[in-house]
Amino acid sequence: MIRGIHHIGIHTPDLDRLRSFYERAFGFEVVGEEFNLTDFAVASLVVGLPNAAARVVMMRAHNCFIELFQWSSPAGTTLAPLKANDFGYTHFMVDVTDIDAEYERLAELGMTFVHPSAVRFGNNASVYGKDPDGNIIELGQIPAGDSLHLDFGD
Repeated sequence: MIRGIHHIGIHTPDLDRLRSFYERAFGFEVVGEEFNLTDFAVASLVVGLPNAAARVVMMRAHNCFIELFQWSSPAGTTLAPLKANDFGYTHFMVDVTDIDAEYERLAELGMTFVHPSAVRFGNNASVYGKDPDGNIIELGQIPAGDSLHLDFGD
């Protein structure tokens, strides 16, 4: 069962500047501590990029999260400022209760994934995939009790 969108990932060349902006502009607050993808052996498997290295911070406001990334490896592509009709955010996460069933169902609908199965780390599981246009969608399973769990009253 799909539970809803969990977070939007935003990649930036200056994490400190963007973090401050979202705190001040929208009241987002940091959840947990900043971390680096190099601290997680499975990070490259989840995102489908070799030698994944990025500063990351998760922030929450009301009923949504944003995840800010400042990549150091592999290097990304610099884009001009986006217009309303340009492609924008790099991914969104769909919160699921059974990641394996959703992986299979979505694969049957044509979604392709960067890893042959969901990647488990602790009680959580995650994997990136692409829609038919190549937009990145993350499937994530975060159990109740975890600080990143979205409580929909279920």
